[in-house]
Amino acid sequence: MGVPQTSRIDWVDYAKGFCIVMVVMMHSTLGVELAAGREGWMHAAVAFARPFRMPDFFLISGLFLARVIDRDWRDYLDRKVLHFVYFYVIWVTIQFAFKAPMFAAEQGWSGVAFSYLEAFIEPFGTLWFIYLLPIMFVIIKLTRGLPWMAIWLCGAALEIAHVNTGWTVIDEFAHRFVYFYTGYIFATNIFAFAAGVQSKSNAALIGLSLWAVANGALVIAGGADRPLISLGLGLVGAAAVVAIAALMAKTDLFRALRYCGQQSIVIYLAFFLPMAATRIVLLKSGLIGDIGTISLLVTLAGVVGALCWYWAARNTPFRFLFERPAWARLKPGRTPALQPAE
Repeated sequence: MGVPQTSRIDWVDYAKGFCIVMVVMMHSTLGVELAAGREGWMHAAVAFARPFRMPDFFLISGLFLARVIDRDWRDYLDRKVLHFVYFYVIWVTIQFAFKAPMFAAEQGWSGVAFSYLEAFIEPFGTLWFIYLLPIMFVIIKLTRGLPWMAIWLCGAALEIAHVNTGWTVIDEFAHRFVYFYTGYIFATNIFAFAAGVQSKSNAALIGLSLWAVANGALVIAGGADRPLISLGLGLVGAAAVVAIAALMAKTDLFRALRYCGQQSIVIYLAFFLPMAATRIVLLKSGLIGDIGTISLLVTLAGVVGALCWYWAARNTPFRFLFERPAWARLKPGRTPALQPAE
């Protein structure tokens, strides 16, 4: 499997930046609308991105798995399991620390303790993504001797089945594994596709226009979540994001988005606090009446606020929030980048 061995691929960073901004936008917009009791103009953008937002994030996360899949289990578990377990434990604790008073008022402090322990079985809030990734990494290494087509078809069947048990790990695994596995198995093809987009920009723009119309039409018609259609929209939408990212990489105009991609997990871990704080301030102040504008500002605050938190902590004793220390590693060596795609 011919996966590039360079440390960073520019269009991959743009794709991750695009996806993490879409994720923050979704949480920000829906949170504002829930608190305000009405929808704003940002709701349409969130709905449009829903079919491909997480599929592309998982596809990109599987792209570089071929680099490490053959390593011994100790190294593999350190990079692909303990790495994410560490950040989950740190950040679920931080989120509970901020939300504990509210939980205590509803269910008492014993309920808070129970909910905290439950978060290690049922992923808490926005952190389910980094809870699920290590599970996928382990399953792929365990099954790598099996025919890839059989595994892919099983993943596709799980997505088509629209599993809904009420348990986040089971449901999201069923919904997302096929995209993660597609990124791993078809990595060479995806990189070739991105290169082809960059060499045939005009044709790519026409294709993207047709995709946008089809995706939007199915979302508006209410058909985007139907079996088979959701799988198709997820795969085609992920390809569309790869194409958009490949085109963005041809210019420096979007380098801020590339930086967001380079720090995508930093943003994913830390955006919840600046997002929530900005939402409360803007809604309670009444300074801005338009819900869509508030949602946009909350999205911006979530992204920039998370980066500010990272910049403030990285050269201090608090860098453990974003950098795994030596004691939390199975093997000594360079601290791995906080990127799920590597």
